[in-house]
Amino acid sequence: MGRPVNGEGGVRFMAEANPDISENAIELITADRGPHYEPFGWHHWPEHPWLSYQFRRGLGETQEGGGSVSEVMQAGSRMIPGDLESWHREWMRIADRNWKRGLTEEASGHIRTATNCFLRAADYYRQAEFHLEPDDARRLPTFEKMEACSHKFISYLNPPGEVVEIPYEPGKPICGYFIRAPFPGDRLPVLICMGGLDSIKDEMWFMQAHGCLRRGISVLMIDGPGQGGTLRRHKVVTRPDSEVPIGKCIDWLEKRADVDSRRIAVCGSSLGGYYAARAGCYEPRLAAAISHGAIWSVHDMWGTKGDDFGLAMHIRWVFGARSMREAHELMKPFTLKGHLENMRCPYLVLHGGHDVLTVTAARKTYDYAKAHGVDATLRVLDPWETGAEHCQHDNPTIGQEVLADWLADRFGIDQRALLKTSINSLI
Repeated sequence: MGRPVNGEGGVRFMAEANPDISENAIELITADRGPHYEPFGWHHWPEHPWLSYQFRRGLGETQEGGGSVSEVMQAGSRMIPGDLESWHREWMRIADRNWKRGLTEEASGHIRTATNCFLRAADYYRQAEFHLEPDDARRLPTFEKMEACSHKFISYLNPPGEVVEIPYEPGKPICGYFIRAPFPGDRLPVLICMGGLDSIKDEMWFMQAHGCLRRGISVLMIDGPGQGGTLRRHKVVTRPDSEVPIGKCIDWLEKRADVDSRRIAVCGSSLGGYYAARAGCYEPRLAAAISHGAIWSVHDMWGTKGDDFGLAMHIRWVFGARSMREAHELMKPFTLKGHLENMRCPYLVLHGGHDVLTVTAARKTYDYAKAHGVDATLRVLDPWETGAEHCQHDNPTIGQEVLADWLADRFGIDQRALLKTSINSLI
């Protein structure tokens, strides 16, 4: 039985079946073909549900600083529904505008305005890059424009963030950002933040990192194998034994004088939910693990999808496959069956009630963990409270609140006392 949660309709247990929560068929075209609100959030182009999903993601991230609502809606109004070139062009338009304004304001000494612009531009460039083919000549330059914005933004945090390369394979480091929480203390706890199939280190600010920093937890945001710069620059594809790259990150963190090595946790969003859980099974130095979107078996989820599937391009690229048929074979080792029983650290499964990964996957993961003695918590966000979309893309703030509060509690952080000690910061 899960923990009781107060909500509309009274008290219920989130780990039990909830008839108000349904599986999400993301490719379903809704009867209402105009822009409208669904249980999973704002549905901009119902006849193009994958583009609507990604647009919802960009729109949601505005509330964490990744844009402005008016700019995102302005860009959407100029896009040709279903046209990927117009998608790229309109995101680039508002990204370039914010980047240029940021540089102008920076030169004038208006640093807070400049950092706002840089953070917005970073997320806009990330959106502009999203649907480009891996071999598109614009892909890496757009990605690196996003990184340039992120570098500017974190450089003005207090204390400043660091652009880091974590030793992984010879000549192929894991790309990342380390940001120390703006609170006193010689050694602070750390969350290793990572995305999944298509989410990247720079997006982790909007999905995981910001909330943790505000609760006294430093963050290491990474592009692991098959992700972000590690994939784009170094051609390193994904691997099922994620405890290996996470172990390299812990090796690196343990050498820092400002890290409490007894309080290092990992969180992965989407496919990263598998990576985080798998790492928690075999990396004994982890103090906690969070699946921000749970995956029981990658093959169960995508093993029948063809090359016309909405995520096929990303899947082939991340797995290093030439076709979905080839990817299906590569997916088979990516399962928690036979592994999750080895987890010894506290484990949170945070999932949307209309998640494309299905609530069934979250419950199966949680039930298996509990049956094998894992200290597991399940939190499924209902449509009535928002955050029911995959990884809370419709409301990333509530996702950060849930995961960061859970982790702060596990780390023994007194948030009332902490707020009395904060230093001046830009978080």
